Amino acid sequence: MTTRRQFVQSIPLLGLAGHFLLGEGIARADQAAPLEGHFHPKGKAPSTHTIEVLKQAKNRLPFADTRDFEEQKRGFLAPMKEMRIMADGGHVAWNMEEFQFLDQQEEFDSIHPSLLRQSRLNNNYGLYEVVPGIYQVRGFDLSDITFVRGRSGWIVIDPLVSAEVVRAAWALFQQHVGEGLPVSAVIYSHTHVDHWGGVRGIVAEDDVRSGRIPVIAPFDFMDHTISENVYAGNAMNRRLFYQYGLLLPVSPHGYVGQGLGQNVSAGTVGLIAPTRLVKAPIEEFEVDGVRMVFQNTPNTEAPREMNTYIPEMKALWMAENVIASLHNIYTLRGAPVRDPLNWSKYIGEALYRFGLEADVMFASHHWPRWGNARIQEVLRSQRDLYAHMNNQVLHLANQGVTINEIHNVYELPRGLQEQWHCRGYHGSPEHNSRGVIQRYLGFWDCNPVSLIPLPQRESAALFVEMMGGADAILSRGRQLHDQGRYLLAQEILNKLVQADPEHEEAKDLLADVFEQVGYQQENPGLRNAFLAAAYELRSGIPQGETASTTSPDVIRAMSTELFLNFLGIRMDSRKAEDMRFTINLVTPDNGETFLIELENATLTNIRGHLAEKPDLTLTINRSDLEQTMMGAKTLEAQIKDGTARVQGDVGILARLASTMVDFDPRFEIMPGTKGRTPQLAHADPYEAIPTKPIAE
Repeated sequence: MTTRRQFVQSIPLLGLAGHFLLGEGIARADQAAPLEGHFHPKGKAPSTHTIEVLKQAKNRLPFADTRDFEEQKRGFLAPMKEMRIMADGGHVAWNMEEFQFLDQQEEFDSIHPSLLRQSRLNNNYGLYEVVPGIYQVRGFDLSDITFVRGRSGWIVIDPLVSAEVVRAAWALFQQHVGEGLPVSAVIYSHTHVDHWGGVRGIVAEDDVRSGRIPVIAPFDFMDHTISENVYAGNAMNRRLFYQYGLLLPVSPHGYVGQGLGQNVSAGTVGLIAPTRLVKAPIEEFEVDGVRMVFQNTPNTEAPREMNTYIPEMKALWMAENVIASLHNIYTLRGAPVRDPLNWSKYIGEALYRFGLEADVMFASHHWPRWGNARIQEVLRSQRDLYAHMNNQVLHLANQGVTINEIHNVYELPRGLQEQWHCRGYHGSPEHNSRGVIQRYLGFWDCNPVSLIPLPQRESAALFVEMMGGADAILSRGRQLHDQGRYLLAQEILNKLVQADPEHEEAKDLLADVFEQVGYQQENPGLRNAFLAAAYELRSGIPQGETASTTSPDVIRAMSTELFLNFLGIRMDSRKAEDMRFTINLVTPDNGETFLIELENATLTNIRGHLAEKPDLTLTINRSDLEQTMMGAKTLEAQIKDGTARVQGDVGILARLASTMVDFDPRFEIMPGTKGRTPQLAHADPYEAIPTKPIAE
């Protein structure tokens, strides 16, 4: 039984920025202690009810359509022989060995047949030709890396998550196709980390800065790359434990893939800022002699994203706007809800601008589509997928269906349900439909009871009392469990666990219920969430030191304003009730000034202004400030050695520091799990291995 030890903890992208004021260093991965606790060796067996649900699902699905398997295999040139790719830190950055069980038997009674099919398709692992002059290495990360032949070298599109897997992909590519030619350009299709994090595995920053290798990205790339993960970063990363099943073993009873790809690599994340931004809605220029037409598609799958058409090859790159799945409108980790109507319209534009003549369509996940008829079929269906979800959810909402009912009412039309690439392997119709209502109408279902609800633990006690106490709930809960009525069972058992978080029997039974619901899910995020909750109810939250993935590249990309905004979030306003001061921050090397005020227990800043009579003026070069932001040198030390200069009451910094809170990425989600010590079930301890944020 293997475990996903490279994902034992997940840290916010910039969650440690507040060390600027606290004067603390940032612990690196090699300083982190091993986490306590171990996985259960396997989950409990699926019930007869679950087995029947999965059997019925298989009978309803279009398994006779095998085109995806044909397209997935097409163009295969060479396998990757090493099943593990090692990270520079000595741990395993990528492990395809643990997913081989998926191909070793026909079906599993604990995996939805549709999800099993998708995970088998994602077991592709090697080098592929898209068309002559365009190649992909697939199966090395959550995303694919693409190489396009330019005049002088290879144009790299979307260099994965981490440097080590990119180096391995480049080595495989050079061995079979690359002709010894160098990288001549890099393109980031959008702002999510699996499309830029491995860039330092394939180019050197000096070559970029000298202008020899351009790095191309959509407008506002750097701002959105950082900001999407900062403000609620700690909460997002705790929620990733559920969406991405970070605590689950890779096994038939646990984690079986992520839909977009099998996993996320655990190597070194880097970032080199773009040197050319695509700003116009449609912009055409040559990249190393290759004519490319870029289509900006802001506020679709990512805040900033772009499709690319290569006319001479009739090749259409759809970034992550069109993949072999329904994508997230609302992502379970938490992020601003995406605009499905806007998304649909950009796909429609790509269809009529490029898709009517394209001969091949490829993307940053999954496999290409060949032939114009197939391309148009997929583009039209994907266009309609997001438009239907937007329009029909609002159609139902305008008839009174609420955010708490829509997932039980909304259905995709049969024609879309019968197309594999429209099924929910990343987003799901259930959570996406709720996301559409959230986007337009917010959380309130218009029942006044839900406007000022009591905390669950407080209201649950009354429910338990009215239901006749714990014994009555347990008895009925077991009955519902044994009948296969799991969603009803979780309703009453959750009340008991909320009211009495130390009731072990209730937590164990609720875990059993969650496990069966998880086995029944087609969507990996939903499966992972239920199985992760079951794990924590039984075993608790792993404790111990955590590894940091806040790389210097990412810190340098963080604007000073974004950094100061985040300090306002980290401040506990209850500790600042009687504080009042004004700080002028001056960074001479980049010409920025900030007026920082603490008043009404609120920390604010405004760029480009200075107070006439500040309580403190802090002058420090932005390049030196970055040293403190990264934890390499404390602000106190920089003041002491003269790197930073101060005028006024320097004690303000200590008072402000006293209000700052370190966010704990292990906060409790399921009641009664925070203090539990995970049960030992393996001889090997977790390894403290660097992880990275996942922003899909």
